[in-house]
Amino acid sequence: MKSISKLLLVISLLSPLSAFALFEECQDLFPNRQIPSSPQAGRDLCFDSYAVYYSPLDKKPIYTVEKLNGENLAAPHPRRTNQFYEEARLPFKERALLSDYRGSGYDRGHNAPAGDMSNERAMAQSFSLANMMPQARQNNQGIWAKNVEGPTRQYAKRITGDLYVFTGSTGKMGSIGSGKVTIPEHLFKLVYDPSKNTAWAYWVENTNEASMSSPIAYQDLREKTGIDFHLPEDVAPLRGKKRDVAGQTHQLLVGGWYPIFFDDYASNKTQELIASIKTGKIASIEIQYDRNAQLAKKLSEEIEQQTGLQPTLAQSSPPESATVRYERNRVTAIVRTK
Repeated sequence: MKSISKLLLVISLLSPLSAFALFEECQDLFPNRQIPSSPQAGRDLCFDSYAVYYSPLDKKPIYTVEKLNGENLAAPHPRRTNQFYEEARLPFKERALLSDYRGSGYDRGHNAPAGDMSNERAMAQSFSLANMMPQARQNNQGIWAKNVEGPTRQYAKRITGDLYVFTGSTGKMGSIGSGKVTIPEHLFKLVYDPSKNTAWAYWVENTNEASMSSPIAYQDLREKTGIDFHLPEDVAPLRGKKRDVAGQTHQLLVGGWYPIFFDDYASNKTQELIASIKTGKIASIEIQYDRNAQLAKKLSEEIEQQTGLQPTLAQSSPPESATVRYERNRVTAIVRTK
């Protein structure tokens, strides 16, 4: 059986590109085993925990798909490897290369996130460059990680059954590297809960200054991308509050999000932020820090004393990689506007 699969792979790589994807070895990752229809020609690649419909022209995913399960996500996760590699199953001329991202100013942004992987092999596979898109650095490490990927995982942990997630990007605003890897204009993540027949999509600009807005309906995403994900026609959008299986409610977070960076105490930045809070434009603030707890607490206390708004303190240490240097003494105020 394995020899037949390898033969099919060789034939597919030697054959002309097609907009018709098969995903013969991983159809179970798709809702009702229905493969999306895309106007773009690409290659279908199966991994253990996700699949990629890959564009050899843009050298990034057209979309990826995952089937998330709360039980798997709640289990102990493997250590993040940060070992990026070129996808050997693709012809060399169709691959994104490690050198394409070097010095580009863009992160290698995961489509299927490393944080979703539940074992060491899946974690290692998630660092294939076939799973990456050139993503604005603060976008990748900020609103995308914290306000798109994180909430999606949390939702999957609260529900019973499987959650299907499609991630991709569209548009073109240049390219990076000698391989001309396309820099997308917009990023999207489509979340489908079959138990409630509910779907919603995050639609985010690929910029450092991008802000969060309300999720859009599945039908709107289909129009924006041209991809028919073959979800039920009567699938309902997510509105208002989400209710979990325990009967508790979880308020859907909407509004604009943006970061303010503090490498040391800056009175002008602090007072500008306090002035915005006093005008009633700010809904909440999360102050993120790694080593500099003293500065984080100072900012929090000053904001609370002058406005009555109590920021949330969050300590975290994002991993470093060959192209991403994390400032461990930096403090970041993540501001959510109303």
